Amino acid sequence: MKGWSKEFRTFLMRGNLVDLAVGVVIGAAFGAIVNSLVKDILTPLLGLVHVPDFSQAMINIGRHLDAHHHVVYSAQIRWGLFVNTVISFLLIAFAVFFFIVKPVNRLMARRKPEQDVDLPKRECPECLSKIPTAAKRCAFCTAEVGPATA
Repeated sequence: MKGWSKEFRTFLMRGNLVDLAVGVVIGAAFGAIVNSLVKDILTPLLGLVHVPDFSQAMINIGRHLDAHHHVVYSAQIRWGLFVNTVISFLLIAFAVFFFIVKPVNRLMARRKPEQDVDLPKRECPECLSKIPTAAKRCAFCTAEVGPATA
């Protein structure tokens, strides 16, 4: 019995499992922020451009009268809620792209050193990665490499 508990503890403490758990928690919190941005800021702005709220739009199917002679519908197709969901998805995609993806791409482009792709290459003798011919140290394994042989 003691062997499986130690194995289970080892499983729980694995780095990738903890990373996954942290990612899920951060992702859920971040999702709440994005949903609030869309629901509380972007969606109300749709009213300025005369986009209606479709939440009450529906089609009633199977009309009949109940015992008190009131009209009762067997089913309601709430197509307006579907349209609102599609609009919310598009707003979320817009928000994620313009407020997250584009700024992160700009930041990464600034941090990424430009490399000349036309430089002649050779293999590192240690890790066999492609490195520039004039390199004195491998960028991948950091091994010192001698001068290139002709």
